Amino acid sequence: MGAVRRALWYIESHFAETPSLAEIAGVVGLSPFHLARLFQLATGTSVVRYQRGRRLTEAARHLAAGAVDILSVAMAAGYASHAAFTRAFCEQFGCSPEQVRTQGLSGIALVEALKLVDTSTPCSIAPHLHHQGVLRVAGIGARHTSATVASIPSQWQRLGQVHGLGTEIAYGVCCNSDTDGRFDYIAGVGIGALAAVPAGWQAISIPARTYLVAWHGGHISAIRSTWYWLLNDYLPASGLTLADAPDLERYDARFDDRSGHGGVEIWLPLADTMHDKENAPCQ
Repeated sequence: MGAVRRALWYIESHFAETPSLAEIAGVVGLSPFHLARLFQLATGTSVVRYQRGRRLTEAARHLAAGAVDILSVAMAAGYASHAAFTRAFCEQFGCSPEQVRTQGLSGIALVEALKLVDTSTPCSIAPHLHHQGVLRVAGIGARHTSATVASIPSQWQRLGQVHGLGTEIAYGVCCNSDTDGRFDYIAGVGIGALAAVPAGWQAISIPARTYLVAWHGGHISAIRSTWYWLLNDYLPASGLTLADAPDLERYDARFDDRSGHGGVEIWLPLADTMHDKENAPCQ
């Protein structure tokens, strides 16, 4: 059973305990950052958002069944006050607990338990370790959630329009992720340490570190299955630890941005004694 399946089981069987991301990660044997990246990749949502949605869904069912004391329902869902529960409930479902208690569940989008379908494609070339010096990348940046990741290719289109990629090496940088599954993605190119950042661009300086470099040889639209294999299968079996740091996609002259073919390198940052807490801030 993969780590995400085990995490889903633990969440479903420990509602009343409201376990933290760190606790769930410890149960499945991964770091919190590794589990957060893998869970988002496999499910399209974050651990925290899914867990919150599931607790509130069970609370909604209790309310619709006629629960009299809303505070008791709130506390069972992990909220210490009626106000905090109502705020989270309204954000999740677009209506108040009182409305659900009187009108039932009709018209609200419940978060049901996920049934995971794994899609995992091994790399055709064995991944290898690579130590990279300080890297500074600048380009078109945007903040994303699982609902907006499909717009990432438009960032590359905008970069090509204003920069002209040609055969130059380009980088897709994923950084600044949070527990709700939001993250920054920069479609960019390497620039010098003192180079000016063009107006409207976002930049990030990434300290030197060791990466696991893997080759995705298929169409770019299928890269998700390679990421899943690396995070779910290869890294846990290798004994390597994913660092809480930016990860990269590296595009070189082999990649054809018109057809999406040619292949791309995936660079996963590895933890070490000096940098395992490092997460470079975007500027």
